[in-house]
Amino acid sequence: MATKELRDLSTGELESRVEDAREELMNLRFQQSTGELTDHTRVRVTRRHIARLLTIIHERELFTNLEGEA
Repeated sequence: MATKELRDLSTGELESRVEDAREELMNLRFQQSTGELTDHTRVRVTRRHIARLLTIIHERELFTNLEGEA
């Protein structure tokens, strides 16, 4: 999903997607440790997806705090 589409989601939906992605990363790491993982790039892609989601959530928190101070 593109970053622009992610920004259109609510904060609750983003947090839900972070939980799902973290679970997927845990499963990928487990597969990697047991030697079952064939596509090792999925680990990197999933980590970056989590970072992207957390960045959007953090930006919203900062924006909310700035609005509260004004």
